[in-house]
Amino acid sequence: MPPVKPMLAKPVAKIPPGMQYEAKWDGFRAIVFRDGDEVEIGSRTGKPLTRYFPELATALRERLPPRCVMDGEIVIARDGRLDFDALTERIHPAASRVATLAERTPASFVAFDLLALGEESLTATRMTERREQLVTALSGVTPPVHVAPATTDTAVARRWFEQFEGAGLDGVIAKPLDLLYRQDERVMFKVKHERTADCVVAGYRLHKSGPIVGSLLLGLYDDGGALQHVGVAAAFSMKRRAELIEELEPLLMASAEGHPWAAWADEAAHETARLPGAPSRWSGKKDLSWVPVRPEWVCEVAYDHMENGQRFRHTARFRTWRPDRDPRSCTYAQLEEPVRYSLTDVLGPPPG
Repeated sequence: MPPVKPMLAKPVAKIPPGMQYEAKWDGFRAIVFRDGDEVEIGSRTGKPLTRYFPELATALRERLPPRCVMDGEIVIARDGRLDFDALTERIHPAASRVATLAERTPASFVAFDLLALGEESLTATRMTERREQLVTALSGVTPPVHVAPATTDTAVARRWFEQFEGAGLDGVIAKPLDLLYRQDERVMFKVKHERTADCVVAGYRLHKSGPIVGSLLLGLYDDGGALQHVGVAAAFSMKRRAELIEELEPLLMASAEGHPWAAWADEAAHETARLPGAPSRWSGKKDLSWVPVRPEWVCEVAYDHMENGQRFRHTARFRTWRPDRDPRSCTYAQLEEPVRYSLTDVLGPPPG
């Protein structure tokens, strides 16, 4: 019975040998429960997602075994690749908006684990046996429900790691063959794509514990010469956070007046520029104020994905200061674009 917390993966630098490998999907992790006409879609945190994906609930009711629990990913595809932005738009409080988007950008479910079937719980069953039962249970299933491709061939996994990124996927997951299903534990392994970029540091947010740096605000110049906010770097030790306050002190501005992001508090300004503090259904009442600094220093950061080629999907990882770089040279042109790869080649063509 829900809620069930999904089994998690810890990051590693290389694909480990001797395991089952799957693509790492860039969507919403979901545990799906079906019992006859009842379908519940649970999020990673256990909160229900069913109301946001009514078309998917209908498809799952029609295609899954009468009584089962499955682990997988909710994704949306556009033009042959995954579109995470379209997925986040589906989390909307208005039922009318949800219904409109269900028609305009319908979601799919990619199943990669089976936790229960009929009267039997499979959480204490080896991963390879769960996989066999999953494939059997969804034999002949049709879109928008899919079975995630899997292999035990390390060479194939390496090829997937390189090719599938072009379809918007996030890397590779490795699962030990004898792994039992362990809720909320990081017992699988994930290898994610990582690139670097040189970004302008144009401000910082204070840490919740006191007057030390919580995160650095990062910017890149667009083709029109405007500095656009592209994300943050936040993974620092407490000692390093205190050091950053001292390092950035010479660049402090008395106010945001004259700063490229001076209009950040004006909600209307976010419609035409990417500024820090953008209102979001995810941020709620979170304090988004920040400390402006003169945009004169450059740092190198590591990142995995870009959203719409405009901002970092996840928190970037600070690597080093780059005193040799001119801030104006930090543009979007330096960002790499993966070679496109069709999502149809990952999941296979639709029937008929």
